[in-house]
Amino acid sequence: MAKQFPALLPEHVEFIGNQHLFFVGSAALSPDGHVNLSPKGYDTFRVLSENQVAYLDLTGSGSETSAHIKENGRVTIMFCAFEGPPNILRLYGTGTVVLHGTKEWEELYPKFDPLPGSRQIIVVDVHKVQTSCGYSIPFMAYEKERDTLQRWADQKGEEGLKSYWEQKNSASIDGLPTPLGIQLNK
Repeated sequence: MAKQFPALLPEHVEFIGNQHLFFVGSAALSPDGHVNLSPKGYDTFRVLSENQVAYLDLTGSGSETSAHIKENGRVTIMFCAFEGPPNILRLYGTGTVVLHGTKEWEELYPKFDPLPGSRQIIVVDVHKVQTSCGYSIPFMAYEKERDTLQRWADQKGEEGLKSYWEQKNSASIDGLPTPLGIQLNK
């Protein structure tokens, strides 16, 4: 059932391109630390090469993935087929966080559609790709994107978002610092 690959194949890239949702998993090293699983929507995911992917990370209630990546780098991305043939695709890798105002941001950000509330880009160097059956995943029809997050970010404005990032996105729920928090508190 499960198959592993050292890199993304063209059929994996095609599958990713057809999905409307993906999940990002990360964890702190501490045995008392939380494991985080975040759903991601919008057209925010890009395949950069057969062993590198990135997603535009939008403002959210926390910044767990960023803190975990800073601490240990480990990250997993998962796609599920809710339409068509069953399939689950996982990308295992090591992440880096790209922040506004850096050379890397200037190189990567144009690959994405600009979205309000864009706070960082997560780049993942993929060392293992795994597919599995997904036989138990239900069929679900895609209707449309929600615009709630975009409207919220527009209403906050640039200064309001920076203030929110300082208050809500500077550290994980376990108190680990985020790269965004470090940049804001310089």
